[in-house]
Amino acid sequence: MKILTVIGTRPQFIKAAAVSNIIRKDHHEVLVHTGQHYDKNMCRVFFDELKIPKPDYNIEVGSGNHGHQTGSMLIKLEDIYLKEKPDLVLVYGDTNSTLAGALCASKLLIPVAHIEAGLRSFNKNMPEEQNRVLTDHLSKLLFVPTASALNNLSNERITAGVFNVGDVMFDAILNFKKLAEEKYNIIQDLDVEPDKYILTTIHRAENTNSIDRLKNIIQALNECGKNVILPLHPRTKKYISDYDLTFNKNIKVIDAVGYLDMINLEMNSEKIVTDSGGVQKEAFFMKKPCITMRDETEWVETVENGWNEVVGTNKDKILNCIIKFEPKIKQKNIFGDGRSCEKILEILNSF
Repeated sequence: MKILTVIGTRPQFIKAAAVSNIIRKDHHEVLVHTGQHYDKNMCRVFFDELKIPKPDYNIEVGSGNHGHQTGSMLIKLEDIYLKEKPDLVLVYGDTNSTLAGALCASKLLIPVAHIEAGLRSFNKNMPEEQNRVLTDHLSKLLFVPTASALNNLSNERITAGVFNVGDVMFDAILNFKKLAEEKYNIIQDLDVEPDKYILTTIHRAENTNSIDRLKNIIQALNECGKNVILPLHPRTKKYISDYDLTFNKNIKVIDAVGYLDMINLEMNSEKIVTDSGGVQKEAFFMKKPCITMRDETEWVETVENGWNEVVGTNKDKILNCIIKFEPKIKQKNIFGDGRSCEKILEILNSF
């Protein structure tokens, strides 16, 4: 079977690193990179260190408003689909690349498979929520990572072609954690001690586009009294400059890092403070307390399990959690057994 896979962002590169090598055992994969993430530290370094197959196409849409970016992808993807005539289009997650890949396939009557289906934040103001809901309703095969995702789809009367396979990012962590431990020395390079720093990421538009929200976050980090490592997303860096925000000496700002360096930073941190969906999960995998600077999360299991606190961007709440939050219960196995990719391959073979 010819499977055309659409990827475009850092989390999708990580998932593709786990999935592509598996499905290529039995199928012909055509890999399309939309170019939604194009900065070297957000893109090329992932292909290099994770040994992701070189994309057959890079349509290089770059940044832009949602309509312009998604529309550009649709135009260019349609030409590729018509040329390649795939039997199935595979998409990941909840980005503009996800929606464009699924919508273009659906218009051309090509079946869509959605990895990481069924997630819901129930906040329709989030572009990601719009993308994931629309993609699920366009998909023929829906690979869900958790029981709650399965329940979300059932509540929307989507039951056909739904499979709870577990989380492919858990597979990726199991695959790459040892390599990260052996080959990368970012902790030594940054001159920080293990378990003596807070790892922070900030990139979500609802936070970066609001001077008040971003200011609250930076103030909380400045006042927390702990060493903070902040790999800075290029867009966040621009907004911090535009808003004229400054960091105290306890915050060490670095460029965005590759996946293996990020794993190293996560596994050696004391706590993780983030607005990223993927990093929330990675914190859980690493058994690190997570503080989520959003008003809700699609990864509700991590909250219910007591390892994630959703605090919004209230400065006092962020500060209090950085200082006091400690999980009180043992983690449950909620993301599968690390064989998600193999299960997906089995289902694709039978499809």
